Amino acid sequence: MSEVIWHDIECGSYRQDLPLWLALAAEYASPGAQILDVGAGTGRVSLTLARAGHEVVALDTSRVLLAELARRARGLPVETAQADARTFTLPGRSFPLIVVPMQTLQLLGGPEAHASFLLRARQHLSPGGAVAVAIASMDDFEEFDAEQAEALPLPDVAEIAGRAYFSQPTSIRREADAFVLERLREVVDQHGERRSSVDRTRLDLLTPRRLETLAHAVDLQTRELRRIEPTDAHIGSEVVILQ
Repeated sequence: MSEVIWHDIECGSYRQDLPLWLALAAEYASPGAQILDVGAGTGRVSLTLARAGHEVVALDTSRVLLAELARRARGLPVETAQADARTFTLPGRSFPLIVVPMQTLQLLGGPEAHASFLLRARQHLSPGGAVAVAIASMDDFEEFDAEQAEALPLPDVAEIAGRAYFSQPTSIRREADAFVLERLREVVDQHGERRSSVDRTRLDLLTPRRLETLAHAVDLQTRELRRIEPTDAHIGSEVVILQ
């Protein structure tokens, strides 16, 4: 259950991109056609699309997160698929729209992994369909360290079943071909006992131009580029729409 809690605390409240995924769904997905949501987690995007009347296949590596998504999606047109985005195969399935929100592509582990996903996406794309990939805006990254920063970003906080959960970003730094985000995770129970751990998330460096080059190699072309503006808690994204 802790995997679900941390995922929801750190990712679940993000809303800035939802209007774009809904607009793309309305543009590309005709009634009865399924949309593939890659890196679906507990369903932040999948549930939004399903509540708007779209059918969704939610793909993620985590059995735990998908089980929670399925619980939340009861009565909605959502199907789950546990698979790695780099190697997934859904035999006989194609999609008019494949969405890759919240820098999911940059979690896969470098150019070869990005290319592998794009090939799989191309193989599962319906004629005239689109792959929409959100990547972090490199210009929005500001490196900081807990020992040097005058003020850290505010923590994400939740209270669940008598426990308080805190996720505090403590650093962002460049490491070779990636940015690494560190968070201090703390849980305080009803007796005041505190448990702490450190989580590290590695985001591959990736620009729209580099993504475009990788996409061309698998016969995907860039149709357009859309911008998701930053919020107080999240950096901005560029959404590359490939066909």
